[in-house]
Amino acid sequence: MPEDLDIRLLRHFIAVAEELHFSRAAQRLFIAQQALSRDIRRLEAKIGVPLFDRSTRRVALTPHGVTLLSRARELVALHDTTVRELREETAALTVDVVGPELTPAAVLAEARRQAPELEFFGRFHTGDEPAATLLQSGRLDVTFGRVPSLPDGLRQRPVRYEPLAVLIPERHRLAAMDAVPVTALRDTVPCYRAGDHVTPGWEHAIDLLLTTFGITSTARHPHLRGPGELAEHVRLRDYPVLTMITQPPVPGAVLLPLVDPVPVFPWTMIYRPYPHHPGLAALHRAVDDLAGAQGWHSLPGNAWSPDPGTLPQPPSGDRLAR
Repeated sequence: MPEDLDIRLLRHFIAVAEELHFSRAAQRLFIAQQALSRDIRRLEAKIGVPLFDRSTRRVALTPHGVTLLSRARELVALHDTTVRELREETAALTVDVVGPELTPAAVLAEARRQAPELEFFGRFHTGDEPAATLLQSGRLDVTFGRVPSLPDGLRQRPVRYEPLAVLIPERHRLAAMDAVPVTALRDTVPCYRAGDHVTPGWEHAIDLLLTTFGITSTARHPHLRGPGELAEHVRLRDYPVLTMITQPPVPGAVLLPLVDPVPVFPWTMIYRPYPHHPGLAALHRAVDDLAGAQGWHSLPGNAWSPDPGTLPQPPSGDRLAR
């Protein structure tokens, strides 16, 4: 009779397979590297085949390891979903709102206002790992953004078409305008990697915008997060910074809408499907109410979107009982 697989060992295997580095995987799991190595050897002994090729310079998956990785992710996700469904009446949701004062933060605040008895763990995603990967691994329940290709097992629903804007240094010649035509950016070298809203989905959308209108952006630099860093960036560099219309004030800069056309960012809520979770239902209600009251699903007549057509509609089976 084959050995039963231990979910904990599978979690540890997935961490090593994704990091391809035992030390980083151990830090991610908050365990000692020696304990992690021992667990991987135990898993290999249970299965009877090697899962990693190890050398002093690199760690690589064997063909057996590649096969196990996809199955292990499915098994761990099914295990976590089952446990969560059994406990969901009291379980908290971990919700990534990307950054403070952004549209997702408004949704979470409204859900908390409407359902104060429920617990949400709000967080800001500031790492390089895509949030969708965190959702699939079970380290996150809900996030917001734009995912052109939705991974298996996840769901999404429309939140808002948010108009884009530019932060213009007060000394810049465009600062005297009431609104900035998109084509006016051709004579500048705009930046789009500064601000708490910056995610891989945002960067992809802005790449499409700049390419469509023949605009050259600045050379890439690290993501800059936090109001202080953004203000310093504006102070030192004399060019526009692309952002959202909800961008909080930044000292030394003016916020101007982009027009002709009006570029919009399609916020969606991306989540693990818990059919009866009250916290997820509260987030859906919050989106419905805010979108209805503030016209979040309405597009300007001359809008430009990185995703042509209508907003993606949530599958009917995932609309929770209110």
